[in-house]
Amino acid sequence: MNPLYPYDMSYYQPQHVRQFPQYPQSDMWADQQIKQPLYPHLKSQTLTTIAPFVKYGLKEAKATSYKHALQEVAAMTYLIGKGMDPHTAYLTVESWEMNEMF
Repeated sequence: MNPLYPYDMSYYQPQHVRQFPQYPQSDMWADQQIKQPLYPHLKSQTLTTIAPFVKYGLKEAKATSYKHALQEVAAMTYLIGKGMDPHTAYLTVESWEMNEMF
């Protein structure tokens, strides 16, 4: 035991977090772990909300790069997930760019 902190901390050891599996292992992992859709009631709303951003990202990738477009779309959808409305998220991320770069 640590003399500066005399309580037994073995119960509070950090959990080992797996990194997000990479393709193609991610598909195999998902098949093994998920036998039915999680949160099916969120599927339609989620896909509807992100559809304009996917369309924007595909268009943006033609003008810049896929990496840049994915960064933009990921940032926008992250901000939406934090509670920002989609239009403000778009304007915010666009404001971070200078000459098509972050």
